[in-house]
Amino acid sequence: MAELATIARPYAEALFQASRADLSAASQWLDALGAVGADAQLLQFAANPKVSDAQVYDLVSQVAGVSLPVAGQNFLRTVVENDRLSALPEIASQFRALKNAQTGTSDAVVFSAFPISADDLNTVSAALEKRFGRKLTVAVREDTSLIGGIRVVVGDEVLDTSVKARLEQMKVALTA
Repeated sequence: MAELATIARPYAEALFQASRADLSAASQWLDALGAVGADAQLLQFAANPKVSDAQVYDLVSQVAGVSLPVAGQNFLRTVVENDRLSALPEIASQFRALKNAQTGTSDAVVFSAFPISADDLNTVSAALEKRFGRKLTVAVREDTSLIGGIRVVVGDEVLDTSVKARLEQMKVALTA
């Protein structure tokens, strides 16, 4: 996927420079576009030679479900015209990395066996920020295979306090 990262980099950097005034708003609509760009059926539709760029643009902007500012509309038109729709998820990822580098934050994904309430998430988030020593943007995903506890991924660091991980540790200790 190095090629896709290479393709996405100039788009992410240009969008980052153009939207410095409101990075969080740009990040929101770009994440929505990135999610749409990961859809295989949409990419297949866009690859059809009988479909015009305007039709692809209209479909993507409709499916994204966000109101695109003028800069976002221009960005999406450029991506569609250059047949780079498949790079949208990587563009969003690189944009988020640039934004995080500027603001001094990191993305954290909390995997939990059960839904986490807003109050509990705030408590967990504060503890994680203290543990990792930086501001975190926390996203939660359910993973019932964890049985209980949480698993946190921040960049290449993993903090696993799940029941599944503890059972694996016991299994290794007993079989050693």
